[in-house]
This record gives sequence, structure tokens and C-alpha cells, in this order.
Amino acid sequence: MKIATILAIMICLAPAAAFAGGPANADAGKETFGKKCAICHGKTGAGDGPAAKAFKGIPDLGSKEAQALSDADIAKVINEGKGKMQPVKDLSKGDFANLTAFIRTLKK
Repeated sequence: MKIATILAIMICLAPAAAFAGGPANADAGKETFGKKCAICHGKTGAGDGPAAKAFKGIPDLGSKEAQALSDADIAKVINEGKGKMQPVKDLSKGDFANLTAFIRTLKK
């Protein structure tokens, strides 16, 4: 009887997990970061990318301030931009989660 209940719960929750896109993948986020973000933020997220000189004040994504942002706030900045940062285009829902997971690995 308990097994049937557990199976029923798992079947009900499976579509929600599939819709959420599964767990975030920091390695995939690193790849996307390299393609979409490193030009300004640098390979290590320190704000020292090749285009950083044109935009003063690019934040260090490993800093205490950047890491204090919620995952939703990080995704919002990526999606909507902030200050001089333009929104990052052509990202899937999974890309946002993966980028956020990668940014979390930059914590100092």
C-alpha cells in the first residue's frame, strides 16, 4: 500500500520536474557564460573582459554583493539587464538556471 502511494506521488510530481527543466548544470552555464557574458565579465567573472574598459564598473560576480543576490534576482538581471548591461538574448529557461549555477561557483 505504501509503495502504491509513493508511486502515485512520483507520477504526479514528474511533470512538474520536467517543466522545471531538471537540475541546473554549472558546466553548461560556464559554456553559455563564455559565449554570452565573458566579453564583459571576463572568463572568471571578475569584470575584466575585453570589453570591460568601455564599460566602467562591471561587477565582480564572485563578490559578496553579487553573491548576495537571490537566484531570481540574478536571472532577472540576465533577462532584463541592469544599468549599462543589456539583456542577454536567445537564452532558454534552462540557460538561466545554468548561468545562475555557474555564477554561484564564482563565490570567493
